[in-house]
Amino acid sequence: MSTIYDFKETEMSGETLDLSDYKGKVVVIVNTASKCGLATQLEALESLYQKYNEQGFEVLGLPSNQFHQELDDDEQTQDYCKVHYGVSFPMTKRVKVNGNEADPLFTHLKEAAGHGVIKWNFTKFLVGRDGQVIKRYAPQTKPEKMEEDIIAALKTE
Repeated sequence: MSTIYDFKETEMSGETLDLSDYKGKVVVIVNTASKCGLATQLEALESLYQKYNEQGFEVLGLPSNQFHQELDDDEQTQDYCKVHYGVSFPMTKRVKVNGNEADPLFTHLKEAAGHGVIKWNFTKFLVGRDGQVIKRYAPQTKPEKMEEDIIAALKTE
């Protein structure tokens, strides 16, 4: 059975982000968009990241322009997220989340969660320490509502 550890992404810096480096950690993977009305969730995700990172919690943001709400290029996106929302967690180069060109990680996440197409930006996936999807959250679900599930996942060895 596949896990998130089987995938690699490319960080904004161009460096390879090997998800096997996240073994043993609890991870939230989210498709982001700077111009989305839900972009304020970046601040709440950063807050959770700061609060639980030392306990083995990570957030990974994958910008997507599939819903036409992202800035013109990756550099603008990264700067915008840092300046406006204080994002310090890793952000990748933009990806597609649906269709024939969907990023393989998102194809895996959708299949593992048992749900199909991603309908909007800020769909969030909580992944356990074993690399398996625990839960998929709707775009409107505020990150604060995920905190109880994150705490439970962090307690799992």
